Amino acid sequence: MTTIDEIPFETMDGATASLADYAGQAVMIVNVASRCGLAPQYEKLEALQKQYGDRGFTVIGFPSNQFLQELSSNDAIKEYCSTTWGVSFPIVDRVRVNGRNAHPLYTELKQTPDASGKAGRVTWNFEKFLVGADRTVHRFRPNTEPDAPEVIAAIEASLPA
Repeated sequence: MTTIDEIPFETMDGATASLADYAGQAVMIVNVASRCGLAPQYEKLEALQKQYGDRGFTVIGFPSNQFLQELSSNDAIKEYCSTTWGVSFPIVDRVRVNGRNAHPLYTELKQTPDASGKAGRVTWNFEKFLVGADRTVHRFRPNTEPDAPEVIAAIEASLPA
């Protein structure tokens, strides 16, 4: 049986990575889109990266054009993220988050229910999955801001001891 840590994904430079590269750390996985009205969440995600990065936490952005709001190339996405929002956390290669061609990592993550007990499809851009250092997964829907009290509490509880 494959664990969530063993599911590979591609970086923007063509290398293969996985959550195993972040073993013992808390990771927030977010499907991002540059042209989305929720794109200002990049600023709050970057603030989380800066606040918790040295405590064993990282954000990983997974660009997805599934909702038709992402730029067409990795170079354009990288440029947008760095110049518009000052993003320092990893942004990986574009993925599909729903449907038969969904990335296997998202297939696994979507089994996690949100606070209301609902699992299943990613509903929009900027859906957040917090994978704790112990690999417990928490799900936050797109309109939940990255700095919402429930997200901060989950991050604090998910950091390595």
